[in-house]
Amino acid sequence: MDMTSSSAMPMTMVFTTSMTTPLYSLAWSPSSTGQYVGTCIFLIVLAVIYRLLFTAKYFLEQKWRDVAVRRRHVAVAGKPSEAKRISTSSDSSKALLVTENGVEEEVRVVVNTARPIVPWRISTEVPRAGMAVLVAGVGYLLMLGVMTMNVGYFMSVLGGTALGELAVGRYLQAFEH
Repeated sequence: MDMTSSSAMPMTMVFTTSMTTPLYSLAWSPSSTGQYVGTCIFLIVLAVIYRLLFTAKYFLEQKWRDVAVRRRHVAVAGKPSEAKRISTSSDSSKALLVTENGVEEEVRVVVNTARPIVPWRISTEVPRAGMAVLVAGVGYLLMLGVMTMNVGYFMSVLGGTALGELAVGRYLQAFEH
């Protein structure tokens, strides 16, 4: 098929070193060395932000899971409440029981250390979805930068990813095992 007769621009499939390669739109076309360096710095910062978002998402997931695990309450049948046990104790004059709600109830908090499948809650799912959209959006912006096939842009994305991993990678590694 002859591509020269087509009105569409041919897509280059080789890396280029042009310093005027547009990024995201024709309006963002560096015309000087300083603008090109600024565009590369933007891609480095964006890649670092991408790694930070992964780490933030992980910590949010941990927080949401911990809250869900602590949310388990079980009523203990036939077992006296802590308030009754303390009031009948000989040391009752020294004992004081204050619960999270300020009132002791006949409920015991059960902590499950296994990884439970937590119930759907809008207070967790909406921020989770928002964070996923944000991470995907930044990832796609980085992908578009690489797809320009510009060596400087490609190296900037790789450099930013390396810097981001150096900055926060240890936090993720500690929890993956």
